Amino acid sequence: MIYHLIEYLKEIGIDIPGQGLFGYLSFRAIISFTTALLISIFAGRRIIRWIQRKQIGEEIRDLGLEGQMQKKGTPTMGGIIIFLSIIVPVLLFADLTNIYTILLIVSTIWFFIIGFADDYIKVFKKNKEGMSEKGKLIAQGVLGLVIALAVCFSDDIVVREKVNLQDNIAIEATSDSTSITAAAGIAGVVENHDVIKSTKTTIPFIKSHEFDYKWLSPFKGKFGWYCKWAIYMLMIIIVITACSNGVNLTDGMDGLATGTSAIVGVVLGIFAWLSGNILNAEYLNIMYIPGSGEIAVFMSAFVGALIGFLWYNSFPAQVFMGDTGSLMLGGIIGVCAVLIRKELLLPILCGIFFVESLSVIMQRFYFKYTKKKYGEGRRIFRMAPLHHHYQKEGVQALIQWPKKALPEAKIVTRFWICGMILAVITIALLKIR
Repeated sequence: MIYHLIEYLKEIGIDIPGQGLFGYLSFRAIISFTTALLISIFAGRRIIRWIQRKQIGEEIRDLGLEGQMQKKGTPTMGGIIIFLSIIVPVLLFADLTNIYTILLIVSTIWFFIIGFADDYIKVFKKNKEGMSEKGKLIAQGVLGLVIALAVCFSDDIVVREKVNLQDNIAIEATSDSTSITAAAGIAGVVENHDVIKSTKTTIPFIKSHEFDYKWLSPFKGKFGWYCKWAIYMLMIIIVITACSNGVNLTDGMDGLATGTSAIVGVVLGIFAWLSGNILNAEYLNIMYIPGSGEIAVFMSAFVGALIGFLWYNSFPAQVFMGDTGSLMLGGIIGVCAVLIRKELLLPILCGIFFVESLSVIMQRFYFKYTKKKYGEGRRIFRMAPLHHHYQKEGVQALIQWPKKALPEAKIVTRFWICGMILAVITIALLKIR
């Protein structure tokens, strides 16, 4: 809103010192991050006290984990803090007419409602199961379908490929991206001005950095055209749903999901910045996505909110985010990756979430298989999700390393380090062909 107010004042000729700064993505990204951080820290304390007064505490099942029962009664539904810390800066400093900003705001609100409803059932209805798995999947799938329809059919979501720039060009920074203007008397710009609707996305290790979903279509011609878009839409729904549930499964230790999500958010913000800038897109040989640079403002608020929340969520946690936060964070990550065409990089970038989800799937499948075959269920890990495997002792499983349980804080820190390594690898893949 402040951004639009500044733009309006400029249009009617009112000059305010410093108003030109709001035309730069870098400035709005920095101020969004700072505002989100401050809201999360200072408003967070009051929200935690309110949650305590309402006696909204975490119900803990005794799973035999060290220090687990000490967490009983810790305030939950702290995702409210993250939600407010993201939404307020975005409404203040982002371009609210930008299609990418609109979709991310809608996604944030939608996943917040799903998570809040799940926590509400657990806390106030005293139903430990919360919302049914089927209900959550349907709700997540609906949002995924909305994003898929927008990506496939909105005229505002396009890509521009093979951007070629000559020397001696004048560059004018704008709020959405970088526009290229030919300076008087010097060489112009050689650019493919045809923006297109495309099913292409980014993939590592390939020279062109591109993968087209039409390659998966078994049909050609007109029917093949419809088929490729159907495949792309299905992929979008799967990615968004998987990301949301992946973060939810990872949220089992103090600060684990918070810190890991912040690391992922930084990388996605960088990718959005690069994809929305015509010079960077040309240099890195990646598709230029007009208007996507605005996502960097949103992701700056996302990271700022998480770092502020980590002030209270780090070990020993004063508040848990609950499903209110974890489902929302995963949904935002999935939607952002889809919008900037980086969803196929998620198994690397979100390797922690991917492995956590995979550990649960493997554990369940192997347990059911061995129970059917031997009459007794057996385990691959001592406990799933994976982070609890390192915390558990005295359980027979295929994997017995480490021999002794590790302290929670050490497990979380090591997972953060792994997340940082994966983030660096993901960024480096932009130059590895």
